[in-house]
Amino acid sequence: MLADAREERGAVLVVRGEAGVGKTALLRYCAEQAGDFQIRRTAGVQSEMQLPFASLHQLCRPLLDHLQAIPHPQRVALSVALGLADGASPDPFLVSLAALSLLSEAATQRPILCLIDDAQWLDSASGQALAFVARRLLADSVAMLFAVREPASNRDLTGLPEMNLEGLAEDDARILLQMVIPGRLDPQARDRLLAETHGNPLALLELPRRLNSTQMPGVFGLRDGQELPQRIEEAFLRRLLALPRDARLLLLIAAAEPADDPILLWRAAERLDIPMSAAEATESEGLLEIDDGVRFRHPLVRSAVYRAATPHDRRAAHLALAEASDPVADPDRRAWHLAAAAIGPDEKVALELERSAGRARARGGLSAAAAFLKRSVTLTKDPTRRAGRALAAAQASLHAGEFDSALQVLATADSPTLDEFQRAQVELLRAQVVTASGALGEAPALLLAAAEQLEPLDLPLARESYLDAWGAALFAGKLANANMREVSEVVRSRHLASAQPLAAELLLDGMSVLMTDGREAAAPTLRRAIGAFLEEDLSVDKGMRWSVIASCASVELWDFESWDAIITRQMQLARDAGALAPLAFGLNGKAITVAWTGDFEATARVDAEANAITQATGSRVAPFGGMLFAALRGRVDEAFALMTRTTENAVGSGAGFALQWVQWTTAMLCNGLGRYEDALVAARRAWQDWPDWYVSIWASSELIEAAARLGQPELATEPLQRLVESARVGASGWAIGIAERSTALVTEGADAERHYKNAIEHLQSTPLRPEVARAHLVYGEWLRREQRRVDAREQLQIAYTMLAEMGAEGFAERARHELLATGAKVRKRAETEHHALTPQEAHVARLAADGHTNVEIGAEVYLSPRTVEWHLKKVFQKLGISSRRALREALRKQDHDNELA
Repeated sequence: MLADAREERGAVLVVRGEAGVGKTALLRYCAEQAGDFQIRRTAGVQSEMQLPFASLHQLCRPLLDHLQAIPHPQRVALSVALGLADGASPDPFLVSLAALSLLSEAATQRPILCLIDDAQWLDSASGQALAFVARRLLADSVAMLFAVREPASNRDLTGLPEMNLEGLAEDDARILLQMVIPGRLDPQARDRLLAETHGNPLALLELPRRLNSTQMPGVFGLRDGQELPQRIEEAFLRRLLALPRDARLLLLIAAAEPADDPILLWRAAERLDIPMSAAEATESEGLLEIDDGVRFRHPLVRSAVYRAATPHDRRAAHLALAEASDPVADPDRRAWHLAAAAIGPDEKVALELERSAGRARARGGLSAAAAFLKRSVTLTKDPTRRAGRALAAAQASLHAGEFDSALQVLATADSPTLDEFQRAQVELLRAQVVTASGALGEAPALLLAAAEQLEPLDLPLARESYLDAWGAALFAGKLANANMREVSEVVRSRHLASAQPLAAELLLDGMSVLMTDGREAAAPTLRRAIGAFLEEDLSVDKGMRWSVIASCASVELWDFESWDAIITRQMQLARDAGALAPLAFGLNGKAITVAWTGDFEATARVDAEANAITQATGSRVAPFGGMLFAALRGRVDEAFALMTRTTENAVGSGAGFALQWVQWTTAMLCNGLGRYEDALVAARRAWQDWPDWYVSIWASSELIEAAARLGQPELATEPLQRLVESARVGASGWAIGIAERSTALVTEGADAERHYKNAIEHLQSTPLRPEVARAHLVYGEWLRREQRRVDAREQLQIAYTMLAEMGAEGFAERARHELLATGAKVRKRAETEHHALTPQEAHVARLAADGHTNVEIGAEVYLSPRTVEWHLKKVFQKLGISSRRALREALRKQDHDNELA
């Protein structure tokens, strides 16, 4: 592991094991063996205190001299998160990227070894950031070693390389036991001790202390290995009880304060009249060391000391720590200790906690903000104020992704003292938690009920909630407990419109009319909604929440330009704000529109960035753009693997819309491959979900093509009728072109040719090159079947050239076979390997070819500049070049080879 880091290959290992098994000792050994490495340490502390990014700050503090060397947006985000500067609340993932860049930059001088002990107790913000860094270390001289006590509920590190540390082998355990208990030990006592400790080194060291061989068999009697940490704690407690009271109080102060700051410790000790000589007793017992830091013999000592103290002593320790904390420099630490020292409700302390929550939120510490607010609830006596703080705590927990915690605090808010508006807020929050947690099928009905409850109390908020219910019903699709039509019927039965409706109102009204009265009735309002959505200054959050619905409005009107403009605008807003999770949605939408223009090189870049963010943020958004891209490219194994994964995830979360999308793109893929039976089955499933809107309309064109090729035109009658009606309202080149092409497929004679020519003419006025190429393809196929081989060859050659150039391999191969059938000579597909570059490498290579620096590329693909350079070296090797100057030409040549392949 250390050798990898020295050779500029990032190395990560998560060591898991029960308490006392030797994880901390292993970290200490690695530090001793690290030689020329810079050692950077941090540790989680089992404490309710959740200062945002506290552990990350501890790790990064010695590296802050390198802060100016990282990109400006990252530098600002990290400075705000660590409390070094004021600013807007940073996106947590931008903070994580900044930490990666900082470590990478610092490691250019000497390799770095990061030791993270008790990682199961890291504050939430730090845990997420360090997990992000660990997953993105590829070519940096950085090693990260995490120690995690099992069982651990925090799963941030799941999936990283790990090692399970188990107890000593029996022979080694015997040797250690002989070192602890010199002299002869009764064999029965020895064997029982070995069996009950399971080779746990700390248990073997601590449990036998102060016991002779005749006592041991009676003292031990563990029922199972899970109780071993508690027994070790008891052994530490026996040593603790032998200490003078001053020494015990000193230990308690140290246990109550996770910062391990000796100056703060002694200031608090002074307030309890504890002399400095008390430290001698703690050190002689080997329980606590105080020098430039405060270190316990083992984390179990800290927990044992704190649990054994009386409530009175705990409160005294926390009060002393609060008084010793600087109210200006460290107000949040002070507020937390004051809360722990409170006997009962205390409005003054509750207010301090509320202020601390605001500061934590401003630094991007959403989990910390939720923790402060939840504690403030318990200290609030006034019922109205208590309910308000509970709602704020639930909201903070929701934004932090702590859904169970949000529901628990909502339960405390739901009391007879709530007024009607507060009850409605509780229901809305509960619905939002269900939506965010991924239970998409349940969300629409809950949001709808909350909106109805809010309507007489806060009409603007009710309108937003109705729109959110509509959006939830969209994503849940056929799996929704209240579908889009049901939501729309409720909306239409209300009088919600204002005198000067904003974009959200227009969207809600237009989409509801669409569901109840049809496309023609909805079109005027939808056009106004699209214009307003493109002009209004919406927040990133609301813009991304509703951009999908605004996109639907554009699609319903077959307005490709507005659709792309909506996605581009919201994506840029998210990028400018550094909001990575919303950006993942925007990039996914952008991948759809770019793929449909046939620019597969650009699609690959957008899709790669979307995947990078999705992986980094853990976003659950389905790869809609990736699936369309896969269907158009026609690489069978890749496409079906992606669609299978999406189906599994969608079924688990109730995402019916994603399932419909899978069926539609599967139909497109199979039509390209000439597998018309499979295409028909998939297209019918997609079309039948919602036979008259959005994806169903697209699916209808695939259904019509498959039915025509199978000689079953009767199956296309109703889908074609609905498609033509939809196109008549949209009246764009895209709409008319698809309708004409679909009509031609089930028409005979001269009328068919007229429809084919009309389709090509209208589609050529759009940027949708794959659809233009497909129109030439089906026209050429029809001409060949009409025995007009020369004319067929012309159309098929156009289709084949277009499809091959853009990389639509499935449809291109279908066109090639048709060309061969006309007697044309078509160059045989070259047996070249066109998968030389991975998607990540291709993305990096394109950005480098466009002139971006490693720093700029790293900021876009969420890697360190050193890892970007590592990727480029691999790209150079694969392309047979030695510099960036040759990159553009090499990529152009590879694209040409891929077209031939």
